[in-house]
Amino acid sequence: MGKALIVFATRSGGTKKLAELIAEGLRIAGHEAELKRVTDIKKPEDLNGYDAYVFGSATYHGKMINLMERMLFLAEKADLEGKPGGAFGSYGWSGEAPDRIYSTMENIFKMDMTGGSLRVKPAYVMNPDGIKAAQEYGKNIAKKIS
Repeated sequence: MGKALIVFATRSGGTKKLAELIAEGLRIAGHEAELKRVTDIKKPEDLNGYDAYVFGSATYHGKMINLMERMLFLAEKADLEGKPGGAFGSYGWSGEAPDRIYSTMENIFKMDMTGGSLRVKPAYVMNPDGIKAAQEYGKNIAKKIS
């Protein structure tokens, strides 16, 4: 059984709910999932001890929440190369944040990323399709955990 860390930044709660649903998918697949707010990550060592990493942020004015951007600078100093990863977030109109997080994880951190980011509008997070998509995303990350 592996252990995944899910770090999220949210404004209205949609991205937090996605984080919880992704965690459910990981747990359904037999792995542990720990959720942390982005403010809980204060140094690179706070990212140690996990088998997979999933980072998420709402999109606000076309970009990720500033706290997530700062956390990614910390994560750059952590040893994440080759680890399974995923990126997610909710958005109102544009949804760039999850893709930017995903690109950072894949290209800078050199992580083993799960087929694209998960982007869901807040109104759809808790409908059956949104719930299923988030849980499946968690299950897909679980498949990458050795």
